[in-house]
Amino acid sequence: MLTYFIADLHLSEQRPDITGCFLTFLKEQAPKAETLYILGDLFEYWIGDDDDSPFVNQIADALKSLSNSGTNIYFIHGNRDFLLGKRYAKKAGMTLLPELETVDLYGQKALILHGDTLCTQDIDYQAFRKKSRTWWWQGIMKSLPLFVRKNIAENYRKKSANAKMGKSLDIMDVTPSEVVSQLEKYHCQLMIHGHTHRPAVHDLQANRADATRIVLGDWYEQGAWLKVTPEGFELLQRDFD
Repeated sequence: MLTYFIADLHLSEQRPDITGCFLTFLKEQAPKAETLYILGDLFEYWIGDDDDSPFVNQIADALKSLSNSGTNIYFIHGNRDFLLGKRYAKKAGMTLLPELETVDLYGQKALILHGDTLCTQDIDYQAFRKKSRTWWWQGIMKSLPLFVRKNIAENYRKKSANAKMGKSLDIMDVTPSEVVSQLEKYHCQLMIHGHTHRPAVHDLQANRADATRIVLGDWYEQGAWLKVTPEGFELLQRDFD
């Protein structure tokens, strides 16, 4: 019995090294697992399910092949691909999950999420996040021509990168009290998330007992995933070819 978790791949045509590593992962590692959870930011940005480019279709085909082989694939939206909808999920053989979900990992209840909602000190981002999740904002965006949405996404990506340079590491990391709050709200002792790009295993206290927070690694410089079995968990990496 085996489950994998990944996040923050930020796939794009500009990074064939990441794409190649991911496709190898889907062919060699992922078929061994009963379940693969993708916890957001699979893509560098997502401009809509009507994007029918060869690149996004290549990724969908690879995921669908994995799903057809018997591995269940679940997807939680990230801050870059929150517009990914049912149409593409169906094409890729993925099941969409809400932004926070509890799952049973071999007898242990775990809270899984992308992780951006935990960064409550990043006031500017949280304000944008609140607006961009509304039906009217998404409706306006989806009504725009595809090339306009692509330009908007590219501009936002550049602005986001510049904004990060002016923020402290503490602001961009999770707020510890929010982590505890969510664990206690969902009555969990284990949390798994991405977003911060700081892979680690953190010990803490929640629900008046020991708890664990596992942060997934990004795929900027290597492949990265979490392996979970009934015997325990392990953060793994794979060098790019």
